[in-house]
Amino acid sequence: MSAPVTSPEPAPIALPKTSESAELLKIRHSMSHVMAMAVQKLFPAARVTIGPWTENGFYYDFDNPDPFTEADLKAIKKEMGKIIGRRLPLERIAVTREEAEAKIRAQNEPYKLEILEGLQEPITLYTLGDQWWDLCAGPHVANTSELNPKAFELESVAGAYWRGDETKAQLQRIYGTAWETPEQLAEYQRRKEEALRRDHRRLGKDLDLFSIEDEAGAGLVFWHPRGARMRLLIEDFWRQTHFADGYELLYTPHVADISLWKTSGHLDFYAESMFGPMQVDEREYQLRPMNCPFHVLTYASTLRSYRELPIRWAELGTVYRYERPGVMHGLMRVRGFTQDDAHVFCLPEQIGDEILRVLNLTETILSTFDFKTYEINLSTRPEKSIGDDAVWDLATKGLIDALDRKGWSYKIDEGGGAFYGPKIDLKIEDAIGRMWQCSTIQLDFNLPERFDLNYVAADGSRQRPIMIHRAILGSLERFFGIMTENYAGDFPFWLAPEQVRLLPVTDEVVPYAEDLLSRLKAAGIRASLDRSGDRLGKLIRTGEQQKIPVLGVIGAKEAEDNAVSLRSRRDGDLGSVAIPTLLEAGQEANQTRAARLNLPAA
Repeated sequence: MSAPVTSPEPAPIALPKTSESAELLKIRHSMSHVMAMAVQKLFPAARVTIGPWTENGFYYDFDNPDPFTEADLKAIKKEMGKIIGRRLPLERIAVTREEAEAKIRAQNEPYKLEILEGLQEPITLYTLGDQWWDLCAGPHVANTSELNPKAFELESVAGAYWRGDETKAQLQRIYGTAWETPEQLAEYQRRKEEALRRDHRRLGKDLDLFSIEDEAGAGLVFWHPRGARMRLLIEDFWRQTHFADGYELLYTPHVADISLWKTSGHLDFYAESMFGPMQVDEREYQLRPMNCPFHVLTYASTLRSYRELPIRWAELGTVYRYERPGVMHGLMRVRGFTQDDAHVFCLPEQIGDEILRVLNLTETILSTFDFKTYEINLSTRPEKSIGDDAVWDLATKGLIDALDRKGWSYKIDEGGGAFYGPKIDLKIEDAIGRMWQCSTIQLDFNLPERFDLNYVAADGSRQRPIMIHRAILGSLERFFGIMTENYAGDFPFWLAPEQVRLLPVTDEVVPYAEDLLSRLKAAGIRASLDRSGDRLGKLIRTGEQQKIPVLGVIGAKEAEDNAVSLRSRRDGDLGSVAIPTLLEAGQEANQTRAARLNLPAA
């Protein structure tokens, strides 16, 4: 008997967006019903819950006494093919609540009864032939003959909780994908394989960058030396660019008295995503889910003049948020992460210039990591919001003005702003066409009001500053995961945790290799020496598997010539290179944050 394949529900592999027609969505919705019919034909004790279409396919959740196995999936797929071949009609029927309840009770489907309780009339169901039905609003194809039996696949089984609530029954979710043609299915599978090849969780383990240790708790990241080295490089670059752009850095606490979170409003609006408080000296302290209130308190520590504004403060601040077990995913969704937060306190008339400044800094930072294509949304005032119309109009105009001056195209998301102010959200496109939410710029009238922030205006009156929240990388952990997948672990030279690995061919040249290793390290080049004594072919294969940017082969001739034979992952065989040339090229690549060594022509 095959081993059960049920497991806690995994976060899906991110795939490039595809244009999906209304017909394709109907195909997927219909295919989910076909799958449910097949499951209940083969497993009469299985009870169905919900089965929607998804971005790349469909799923259905089942309550079945036994775990579904790989062999079961094959049998279900075969039965689905038979159902499709019978050319069964899918028909929509309107029923009364009483009629629906009677049909459900006759079939002993308890989950459908709970679903029925939440439905508004008219209540509709879809039949599949005269043998199977489910509560559904549609739409579906007219007949199973419109489904291509060679253009679908059952992909996996995962655990899922009823209504997404871990206190309720655990179900089994069968995932499938469906397309109009076999060619579309093949292309989807190709893209999925490429996404799997780039999966940062696998690469993080293979390249020894980070781990998440169960003993410490879910969603907490352990940075290994190689990953920590890369993180330090990212942080150093981030700090340098912020200092150059007029920011000062802050360091603030990880916890605060719970009254701070009451004042900020987080306990009212965000409590379910916060960890519980802790008792210290008869006071309640709270792990911070956000950095903003700490920057607000720093601003409020002294009376400010309009002459001081704008004030730009940045912090790599670690925050802690409760994420439910089913949504955590490698570095993308964790419970402890470091935001590249910054807050600008400015005058209303300074908004446009400050936003443009943030957009320029965003481009500088993201393009350094080879993210140069963006999708931008400008979100305006929602129905429920705070602040005067005049301030909202001025703030929104400032965002639009900055985007227009930057020359970036954007979409308006009417009413999509936060209750405390309008915002700009930026998605980045990676090497295989996927879009990732990354940077955000938000204007805030709420916290200055809640904390009674002021500045002394030119006329001596007390006025409220405008507060700009912004994050460019978002969180270091999530950005590191996105970046790893973008590069497929093949990092540019300046960012690689190990830039050069020396491969001595014989024991006789090891002293020369050790001296060269010292010179490389003294020049700030991250280098290592493979002392395993393996044959050269294996040394090279190991280095390539570990994605080392440059391998330096050292034999008797190289030692005699004070040189090293270089092999580059990006440029192939570079030939024999004099040591001073290598040192100079490595230092230049690090200073300019280059993807490869720039060696002079031979």
